[in-house]
Amino acid sequence: MSERVRLFAFLLFGGLFLALYCYAIMDLPAWGFYRGPYGDVIAGVAVFERHATDVVNAINYDYRAVDTLGEEFILFTAVLGVMMLLRRERGEKKKSRSVESVPDRRVLSTTIQAVSVPAVFLTVLFGLYIGLHGQLTPGGGFQAGVILATAPILVYLAQNTEAFRRITSHPVMEFIEALGAGSYAMIGLTALGFGLPLLTNFLPLGETGDVFSSGTIALISAMVGAEVTAAFLLVAYTYLEEIISGELSEE
Repeated sequence: MSERVRLFAFLLFGGLFLALYCYAIMDLPAWGFYRGPYGDVIAGVAVFERHATDVVNAINYDYRAVDTLGEEFILFTAVLGVMMLLRRERGEKKKSRSVESVPDRRVLSTTIQAVSVPAVFLTVLFGLYIGLHGQLTPGGGFQAGVILATAPILVYLAQNTEAFRRITSHPVMEFIEALGAGSYAMIGLTALGFGLPLLTNFLPLGETGDVFSSGTIALISAMVGAEVTAAFLLVAYTYLEEIISGELSEE
């Protein structure tokens, strides 16, 4: 796909999206005004019914899990679109190095590299905590995915694109993204196998406040975390491949 076609597609669909967005927000209620009573009802019954102390995740991954499934595949499709628009076709000529290239061989100082190692460790640890405790505390798969994706980006900032590429295998990231999105859908279909409605919470709810409580809520949250992590890393990799002189494509 040529650069001119990419630009035309961006302007066309970006303009349509902007128009739809402006139309959608015209009828929003005033800031801070809550129409209810759906939120009040859910806040009063979620902990008892789902053994999840984070009502937001109970809503996202249970009461309205079908909507969240659609949102996850929106992210999946968006990442796929970015990768398709920015990929290099066979025989596509590179532009002059002065226009397209960014020198990316030099690494930062030893001090910064030494600091980045514990920073990466703490980022991964915090991301795992947010993802595995989403049913108990504010967080969940979407937030955890963004946090975990920043760990390899910290490596890139302290090193270079080659270091980023070594720890984020492109095929593996594609597999994890597809697995995370597909697993969400499979959890919903499994409920159908038990004769229940789609995405019914069919696993044992456990004890309220326990890490293994809330049934499928925690499981779906973990799958979303995997998909979001891989999605952001694929987008980062694709942009780096486009900006840093195309050397990754040629190796």
